[in-house]
Amino acid sequence: MRSTRIVISAAMLGALALPVVSATAASASPAAAATAVPASSCSSLPPLPYEVHTKAVTIRSKATTKSTAVGVLYKTHKFSVAKKSGNWLYITDKTTGVKGWVSGTYVYRDARMCLD
Repeated sequence: MRSTRIVISAAMLGALALPVVSATAASASPAAAATAVPASSCSSLPPLPYEVHTKAVTIRSKATTKSTAVGVLYKTHKFSVAKKSGNWLYITDKTTGVKGWVSGTYVYRDARMCLD
């Protein structure tokens, strides 16, 4: 049991020391680091596309759960978003041609994390 603790501790220390070693190497040659950084900032990139984050979502006639279902948007379908209303998105399912509202709880953009 004691040897297991030593191995875990050594692995953790190695993982912590690696960024320090990398940072020292990067600061030693600023010209090399400047060429590795892309010219455009992460925040200037276009937003990520909307995606279905479940197997399927009901497409509705109005932006409410009590409205009539007009279709189903599956995870594999291609679609475009025309507008937003609260937590609802008005979409066109390019696979079936159905237009309607889907809940933003299940269809949303992933966030891009910029480390500028």
